[in-house]
Amino acid sequence: MPLHKIDHITLNSSDLAKTCAFYGDALGFDVQLKEGRGQKGAWLSLDGHPCVHVMSRAPEQSPGIRGQMDHFAIEATGLAEIRRRLGRAGLAFRENPIPEMDLHQLVLRDPDGVKVELNFRGFAAREG
Repeated sequence: MPLHKIDHITLNSSDLAKTCAFYGDALGFDVQLKEGRGQKGAWLSLDGHPCVHVMSRAPEQSPGIRGQMDHFAIEATGLAEIRRRLGRAGLAFRENPIPEMDLHQLVLRDPDGVKVELNFRGFAAREG
């Protein structure tokens, strides 16, 4: 199969600073602010890869775009550590164990309401 993985997703943000703080401070992404071609935004990286691009856009600035996005999922490890990190950030999250898939999810929302699923598989699902 020539398709291997998602390279990146792009989110629209009504408040770039809040969105960068959520992904950077609460979830641990590296944040690099970007500006060019008349747009402001940020690249959010994991392991050096900018997998989430954020565009600072109010709804009226992008008439052809509907909403931010429903959700995206991130493979994760360190369940207990991430629970503590989210707690310190004061972020609400829902636990969603799916034993038949050997999967445990933490589900939360970013400042614009985009659902973020943190997926812990196998041993990672049982370590917390």
